[in-house]
Amino acid sequence: MVSLNNKAVIPTKFELDSEFKFRCHPACACFTRCCRNIETLLTPYDVIRMKQRLGLSSTEFLKKYTRYAEDEKTTHPLLYMRMDAENDLYCPFVTPGQGQGKGCNIYADRPAACRYYPVGQATHRIMDDKNEQPLHDEWYVIVKEDHCLGFQEEKKWTIADWRRDQDAALYDDMNREWKNIMMKQDLPKGDKIDGRRQQMFYMASYDIDMFRRYVLNSRFLEMFDVSPALLEKIREDDIELMQFGFDYLKYLLGISQQLQLKPHVAAAQKTRIAEMRAEEDAAREARIAEAEKMERGQ
Repeated sequence: MVSLNNKAVIPTKFELDSEFKFRCHPACACFTRCCRNIETLLTPYDVIRMKQRLGLSSTEFLKKYTRYAEDEKTTHPLLYMRMDAENDLYCPFVTPGQGQGKGCNIYADRPAACRYYPVGQATHRIMDDKNEQPLHDEWYVIVKEDHCLGFQEEKKWTIADWRRDQDAALYDDMNREWKNIMMKQDLPKGDKIDGRRQQMFYMASYDIDMFRRYVLNSRFLEMFDVSPALLEKIREDDIELMQFGFDYLKYLLGISQQLQLKPHVAAAQKTRIAEMRAEEDAAREARIAEAEKMERGQ
């Protein structure tokens, strides 16, 4: 996922068998220009790959290399790569210039958006009338920026070929569930995410090491029904924890209940909700009675 330069997007819908010509290599006069002053939207899997590559905790990685923003429609927390202000706003993992030794220093673990470039993904959320469930219609676009000379090369690709060459399918698989969550704009009752839920959303999405500590060291396991087998996996495996985090996000946003409360916690919560509703009903009836009394007095 990446914030595309809309002016550079070719207004054509590309499918997997659509063809384009492109080749990027260190001898290109524009080499690494596409890595400067850009907004690269990061996914949870991007963070895991890069923080593992660098030998950092997720908390350290986020603090040093990223910046936070909010989606204007949903208020979902977003994460972008922070450009290096001391290096002409290049990506912090890029050695600028042309020729040998220049380019991406974490190439094997670069984010999904970098893998896809100059291809962009587009997703349109539509309703499946038969099953009354949203579907995500995906297609592709080509981003042809003025500075990029790679389009002058003769190397021909299909979108499918490009995805295979860039190992993009793995990233798509890892990012799909999170992407579906991020596209969930119709939260229950049209609610925006409050401050507390934003913090939890950010932690479960991006700060995976802090999320692990939260799950293991807080009252989380007293509240939620997590099997011993799954618990053992998320203690050590970042990918298992990431996928568990997606279930937590869906619970947090009221999208689904794949993550279940323990029975006694669910019962207590149900009782509290009933009591709150009873109090609200009583207060409303009292206001109505007071209003009627004032009308009779008039």
